[in-house]
Amino acid sequence: MKLIVTGATDGIGKSYAHELAKRGFNVVILSRTLEKLQKVAEEIEQRSGRKVKIIQADFTGGAEIYPKIEEGLKDLDIGILVNNVGMASQERQQRFLDTRNLDKVIEDMLNCNVQSMLQMIRIVLPRMEERKKGLIINIASEAGTRPYPQVSLYCATKVFMDFFSRSLNLDYICNGIDVQCVMPLMVSTNMTKNLRTNLLVKSADDFAREALNTVGLTNRTSGCLSHSIQSYLIDLFLTEYVMNSKITAWIATFTFQTLMKHRKLD
Repeated sequence: MKLIVTGATDGIGKSYAHELAKRGFNVVILSRTLEKLQKVAEEIEQRSGRKVKIIQADFTGGAEIYPKIEEGLKDLDIGILVNNVGMASQERQQRFLDTRNLDKVIEDMLNCNVQSMLQMIRIVLPRMEERKKGLIINIASEAGTRPYPQVSLYCATKVFMDFFSRSLNLDYICNGIDVQCVMPLMVSTNMTKNLRTNLLVKSADDFAREALNTVGLTNRTSGCLSHSIQSYLIDLFLTEYVMNSKITAWIATFTFQTLMKHRKLD
């Protein structure tokens, strides 16, 4: 039985691929850059002894990229799908209309964060339903649990992932298919500028290992204990009323700008 991980050449996706290979699965990895795919495939094969198939795909593309993916997956026995690929704005956090190349960012982010999940599920779900067994893991974000300033489009795509995952699980759980939505906070990856790990920030490897241990226990999770506690505290103190106040908006804007200045200095 094989598993699929999208966006598997960096960060959480790469760690999921490695961890699942350690647990005995052959892996299909999909990402944009062929050289990175080849490197990760070699690493997985050397460390785990499992077989790896690579499929090159740029998920910011539209529906035209999926026939090639579908052909590459033809006749494979897919038991697990990890929809990890995703993107945020390539620039600093900012208000919606302040985003440079906004038309392109909208198209790319919707294709990468939303359409990729839907299309990959469309491809693999029929065979899972035939076998009456399967697991779909959608990597969303804490940003999809509530509104956050200056990342409105990214938040909205992650809300979609969360609600679709929960609804899909209701549709197919009686068919032996589990759908889990994972909603991490800060994980040290390229997307988060490789933040230093600490009690609040997890490494990608540690996060993937802990998150996979929640499979079968819950269908909606922050992925690890540290992030679950942080999410609870955010819920407790950053209520909708607080988040909608002008003072909070000003503080959030100032905080985001300060963080970005420090990242540039680092």
